[in-house]
Amino acid sequence: MASEVAHWRDLAACNRTDPEDLFVDGAAQHRAKAVCMGCPVRTECLAYALDHRVEFGVWGGATERERRAILRRRPTVRSWRQLLETARVEWGREADPEQSAEGTSLRSA
Repeated sequence: MASEVAHWRDLAACNRTDPEDLFVDGAAQHRAKAVCMGCPVRTECLAYALDHRVEFGVWGGATERERRAILRRRPTVRSWRQLLETARVEWGREADPEQSAEGTSLRSA
């Protein structure tokens, strides 16, 4: 699992920034979150932060406060990674017109 974690971290957009820029307060958090917006591993990063209860910094486009709110809203989630990956796959099916035409859309279920 450690090599799997290292893999998504290697692809993270924040690798091209100063790490200190992601551990800021106040309005500076908006700039930190902007780094995450186009990141190819944003979902993996957010899932990691939620699963490991990371307290500080911007992870996956979410601040500490935002992550705490997510955890409070869904206290029974055991694996955020599994939940977010499943949601991403389901969203992909929704966005793919060919799959939707085949009846695999969530709306047709």
